[in-house]
Amino acid sequence: MTSRLLVQNIFFSTKRLTRGTTSPGCFPLWSVIQGAGKKYLTDLPVLNEDDLEEQFVRGSGPGGQATNKTSNCVVLKHIPTGVVVKCHKTRSAELNRKHAREIMREKLDVVYKGSDSELLKMKEESRMRKQEKRAKVNENLEKKKLFKEMLSADAKRGNNDG
Repeated sequence: MTSRLLVQNIFFSTKRLTRGTTSPGCFPLWSVIQGAGKKYLTDLPVLNEDDLEEQFVRGSGPGGQATNKTSNCVVLKHIPTGVVVKCHKTRSAELNRKHAREIMREKLDVVYKGSDSELLKMKEESRMRKQEKRAKVNENLEKKKLFKEMLSADAKRGNNDG
């Protein structure tokens, strides 16, 4: 069946009118796809819109007139905790709202759970992996340095003997 639909783009939170075919079970998949991006989103606290104070302010940074004249920078304040998030990743106010809410959920997770926060654990694991990798690189560099010293010492010994 062909009909006019209001399709919500699941990646950019925009709506557009389109003509297409529908099947009865196609829309329940969207919620699964939306949660596919970040695996840890299920543990983050749910935002209550009544607890948020939202403002649109002018952004800053590179971009010239496009940045200086538009109020698409989102400032979110969580009233119960006082946590403030400012987001100006894109030129779209709607995308910035979405990003600001994601950041707010992550920050509230850290505030509520403290050191038990999944985000802090992931960050610590990443830091440890990086540190281990750096130690391995340094160890390999030290081995190469010792090997070159042995080669140069053997070459000197060979010149002295000959």
